[in-house]
Amino acid sequence: MKIAIVGAGAIGGYAGVKLALAGERVTFLARGANLEAIRSRGIKLILSDDTELVARDVEATADYSAPGPQDIVILAVKAHQMDAVAHGVPRLFGPATVVVTMQNGIPYWYFYGHGGPFEGRCVEAVDPTGVCLRQIPPARVIGCVVYPAAELVAPGVIRHIEGDRFPVGELDGSSSGRVRAVSECFTRAGFKAPVLDNIRAEIWLKLWGNLAFNPISALTHSTLVDICQYPPTRNLAATMMAEAEAVANKLGITFRLPIERRIAGAERVGRHKTSMLHDLEAGRVMETDALLGSVLDLARLTETAVPTIEAVHALTKLLGKPLEWDNQAGGAPAAAGR
Repeated sequence: MKIAIVGAGAIGGYAGVKLALAGERVTFLARGANLEAIRSRGIKLILSDDTELVARDVEATADYSAPGPQDIVILAVKAHQMDAVAHGVPRLFGPATVVVTMQNGIPYWYFYGHGGPFEGRCVEAVDPTGVCLRQIPPARVIGCVVYPAAELVAPGVIRHIEGDRFPVGELDGSSSGRVRAVSECFTRAGFKAPVLDNIRAEIWLKLWGNLAFNPISALTHSTLVDICQYPPTRNLAATMMAEAEAVANKLGITFRLPIERRIAGAERVGRHKTSMLHDLEAGRVMETDALLGSVLDLARLTETAVPTIEAVHALTKLLGKPLEWDNQAGGAPAAAGR
């Protein structure tokens, strides 16, 4: 398959190396030092056991018109970077191109095919101008939940930390030929990519922990085990999760785990820094709107009180303001990676 990966950062790079080594025709849309590194020496993946895999037979470009129509376009940029790439992505489309979205949080397309009073609404926190909804039609989208953890350690070099699951699903829950083709493609590359009949429920399940642990870790510079073993922050996380569950329930989502079991799972991960804390320490814009702002949007729509999430969102937004100002002064990335 012809696969374009928008963003050659941690997740895009991880997926791209494995897909390329499985025989897919992979093109990275990248920029700057990352682009030059991939062009000159390919892209390297360091596995958790220090085994190194290098994909050299890949293309890399900053020009969205160069690759031509693709079978699959993987959007591996963060939600707040989507505006910067949205106008270029349609140049990768052919008649049957599918788009696999790999963003954390509630996606811009959430209400497409959702039914009910919110059908077709834009999630303003992650798509404030509606550009993603216009330029990347939800009819092309295959939803995906990203469970692997990886980091970009140098231009063109990704270290895989853990995980290999990329569950996928049609927005209407059907088992279409195209979603099965995406699942089979990912499986050939060594990923676990089951086709789910309710991708939104899986999105909520991952978001459930992220919306609590990520901002708390950024605000306190603490790891997961620290948060879970200190009773006040454990209780804070539980309160945020209970508020989010109330929102999800009003949208027809039921969690398959109780809150305490989800927190216990995070505690077992140990001294792990969340992605939001990593971003803060690296001077990168944090995913505050995707993980918290989007839930506030849905809370307002469903008339659900979420005072704790509102408070933590306000604090995290203020914490991230200098990073946002620096990013705006330096220009938004054209195809930055996650």
